[in-house]
Amino acid sequence: MIAINYEWTKDYPEASAGMLILSDIRNTDGGKQMNKVKRELEKNIKHKYSDKTRNELKTTYPINVYVTYYKKFGYSYHVLLQLESLIKGKPIPDVSAPVEAMFMAELKNGLLTAAHDFDKINPPLSCKISQGSEEFVTLNGKTVSTVEDDMMICDADGIISSILRGPDRRTAVGASTSRVLYTTYAPPGVDKSLVMQHLDDIESYVKVFSGEAKTEMKKCIHD
Repeated sequence: MIAINYEWTKDYPEASAGMLILSDIRNTDGGKQMNKVKRELEKNIKHKYSDKTRNELKTTYPINVYVTYYKKFGYSYHVLLQLESLIKGKPIPDVSAPVEAMFMAELKNGLLTAAHDFDKINPPLSCKISQGSEEFVTLNGKTVSTVEDDMMICDADGIISSILRGPDRRTAVGASTSRVLYTTYAPPGVDKSLVMQHLDDIESYVKVFSGEAKTEMKKCIHD
């Protein structure tokens, strides 16, 4: 377990955050079984969405919630773009298996999620609203400023992710990672039961390639 301060209520009532901590993960190639699950997921997603236009996809729950959130700031929801690419035939990419598990659940459920090396986290975690002046280093090594009024998650050392800027580099999942913190952003309009289902899916995907993984925490945090 980990202490979590929740400060989204004033600006984003009804928002929530999904938190999943898994330990004893073997951070290796997902193997044949993981590839089989990926191909099956791709098939199911194509069957579900292949006849939909882009506008229809944008209005599909819960993608529509994120589209509305991103549009408020002048951005496009990148998971929607990734979903469109998959429908057009681009396979789920081969990256580190713990990150693949997250990406698969994102495509299946449409919920924005980040993965972090839990051993690099300095508690407590805080769900905050950005001022637009904070800075952090993203996965690509670029230092970025936050966008004012964006939802972000921090630890005692700084920002670990925000909706619009993505995850940080400091706590990124690496080859030696064995404990992973998955954080899911659920703006107002995303049902809390879907957040929990999404965490269940990540957990099940991780156990495809790492059956001995243990769940240290799984919860939906809100006020």
